[in-house]
Amino acid sequence: QVQLIESGGGLVQAGGSLRLTCAASGRTFSSYAVGWFRQAPGKEREFVAVISWGGLSTYYTDSVKGRFIISSDNAKNAVYLQMNSLKPEDTADYYCAARPSYGRVLYYSDSDFAYWGQGTQVTVSS
Repeated sequence: QVQLIESGGGLVQAGGSLRLTCAASGRTFSSYAVGWFRQAPGKEREFVAVISWGGLSTYYTDSVKGRFIISSDNAKNAVYLQMNSLKPEDTADYYCAARPSYGRVLYYSDSDFAYWGQGTQVTVSS
């Protein structure tokens, strides 16, 4: 089993940047696919980005392509979400999630992920 802890959220002005960190304990991230999801107030949780086992593949939802970058550091057992050119509509609670995986397989649905962090809040002011 793996435990996930997100950090790095906060308040930022539109156009600014934040880097979220998803730190894992219990198991190494190297054998997991890790995704980032977000949930805005009054809305359903939505997929943001995913990185495959070993960081071989990545995928983003259209609204963040070109602005967000997901990456992994196996030595630190962490996955990052670099968020640039932030917009007010990016305001949400951000969650990382993980599931055992191998190869370049990617997952996009929250039901695909077995392990979840507690979330970190991101607020983008206009």
